[in-house]
Amino acid sequence: MRAVDLIRKKRDGGELSCDEIWFLVGGIASGEVPNYQWSALTMAILWRGMTPHETAALVEAMLHSGTVLDLSDIPGPKVDKHSTGGVGDKTSLILAPIAAACGVTVPMVSGRGLGHTGGTLDKLESIPGFRVDLDLASYRRVARECGMVLIGQTAEIAPADRVLYALRDATATVESIPLITASILSKKLAEGIDALVLDVKTGDGAFMAKREDARALAESMTRIGRELGKPVQALITSMDAPLGRAVGNALEVWESIECLKGNGPADLMEVSLELAAEMLLLGGVAEDHEAALEACRRSIDDGSALERFRRVVAAQGGDPRVCDDPRGVLPKAAQVEPFRAAGSGFIESIKAWPVGQASMLLGAGRARVDSAIDPAAGIVFAKTVGDEVREGDVIAEIHVNPSHAASLPETQRMLAAATTIADSPPATRSLILERL
Repeated sequence: MRAVDLIRKKRDGGELSCDEIWFLVGGIASGEVPNYQWSALTMAILWRGMTPHETAALVEAMLHSGTVLDLSDIPGPKVDKHSTGGVGDKTSLILAPIAAACGVTVPMVSGRGLGHTGGTLDKLESIPGFRVDLDLASYRRVARECGMVLIGQTAEIAPADRVLYALRDATATVESIPLITASILSKKLAEGIDALVLDVKTGDGAFMAKREDARALAESMTRIGRELGKPVQALITSMDAPLGRAVGNALEVWESIECLKGNGPADLMEVSLELAAEMLLLGGVAEDHEAALEACRRSIDDGSALERFRRVVAAQGGDPRVCDDPRGVLPKAAQVEPFRAAGSGFIESIKAWPVGQASMLLGAGRARVDSAIDPAAGIVFAKTVGDEVREGDVIAEIHVNPSHAASLPETQRMLAAATTIADSPPATRSLILERL
């Protein structure tokens, strides 16, 4: 079996067999299939696609390229959530402790951000002392003790994906739905989960800007997950505006804690509670959707969700006082500048993409993989879509440190371009667009 023949086969529209796919994935570790051949193959897959059978085989081969954890000795159902990402998306920090407080174990392996704002790991690391680099023994211990754990991908979990992820980024093949499906599911299924909830975002600030593309990705992942024996539920959610009020790592941790105290903005609470409810349903700890939502709300009202977050922060080396006084514990920017309304009326829209780019200029995101994150930088909106404003009102506060202060004029310009003020308020609608 030769890689060049398999590349040609896929290039010409052929279907790769299970054995051929396992040979190609195995060749990543052995060196038998060098990166330049995999680069050619990813482009062929982007152009020609893969059948569900091929995609399932790719997921399994990547899954078994490393350690597949067995968490069966930890009581309760193991359910995780994955989001395709967006501006202000901090739902993992909210829904994981909610689900854990309701009896679902959440073994979450997350990533770092590239572009926009930071990823879940970057947000967590803004908590002084918080460690996301736990070894697998510590991962199991924290999951058992806290009902949840939040770490980064280790060398043992789906190592083939780490190679292919970097190649896709460098070869303009990130958009391939079979490759996205294999990347996400191989990592998530390696965690030892029983089921998975997906938040596939669509809109201006989403990776899948077109709703039909988001639906195709959701359908691919739910179908392949079921084929591999894992229940997968997908929600397609809107990412036309930033989710919540805070964009930036420490700022998003603060907002997440406010949500766990019951003080979160309506849009962020809606998405977080709906996703958490789906986790309870897949885990079998709630009879129906309404009962699941009620249990999630109760965990906030009685403080048990916040207590779970406090426990996992302490267990992973962080300062648990962040749950009581987040503004006093989290890093703060040296400078806070207002962004003001240019006219009077109602905020019709705040486009997510330019807000994400503006936050990146402030240091809250990465232009390159090796870019340093400023945990204190970001944007907090005082007004959001639908709110009435008068000319000169503060719409947002820009948090910036001296190292990025030169970007303030451009940040102001980008926020102005992102914000539309109209004579009448826009129609309200749910952020949950579809369930698959």
